[in-house]
Amino acid sequence: MIIGPKYKIARRLGAPIFEKTQTQKYSLHLERRGKSKGFSKQKTEYGLQLNEKQKARFTYGLSERQFSNYVKEAISKKNSKTPETIFEFLEQRLDNVVYRLGFSPTRSGARQMVSHGHISVNGKRVNTPSRRMDIGDKVEITARSLNKPLFSNLDERLKNATTPSWIKFDSVSKTAEIQGVPVYVKSENMFDLSTVIEFYSR
Repeated sequence: MIIGPKYKIARRLGAPIFEKTQTQKYSLHLERRGKSKGFSKQKTEYGLQLNEKQKARFTYGLSERQFSNYVKEAISKKNSKTPETIFEFLEQRLDNVVYRLGFSPTRSGARQMVSHGHISVNGKRVNTPSRRMDIGDKVEITARSLNKPLFSNLDERLKNATTPSWIKFDSVSKTAEIQGVPVYVKSENMFDLSTVIEFYSR
């Protein structure tokens, strides 16, 4: 998915939602422009809801159709944990799992890894970034891809990665197993999924 100028989008949304906007370079960029939190113009209720939706969508690099389908599926379950369900759907995507493991420094890079067939699930090579992982699924880099230049500095990359508690990762074999479900904690994310639900419930 073509997203557009990331610095501009992050400033507009008032949050460093892209990996490249979570750097000192971006902070200096904001300082030079005299802006620390994006545009200061007061938003309407609709504008605030749209802003939260866009922050969540762009964080995971999804199209509007992909993102809205996740929200609608979660809402259709008609339980009191709709925000948590949406978060699970987003985090359990294979490309996001690859990103969380530290195989790629960005979600877009992780998506390419999967699309190009560098990742296997339960011993089978897959190329569908949106594939939803289940408890017990095992994820690893395919044997034929492990020695490619793409993974030449993998060990160095893994040193900076923090694997979520719901994923068990063996750094020696480079194999991961899904052992639980992601837990949505509002304060740990740059978006509010309850507000996102309000946007789609208008």
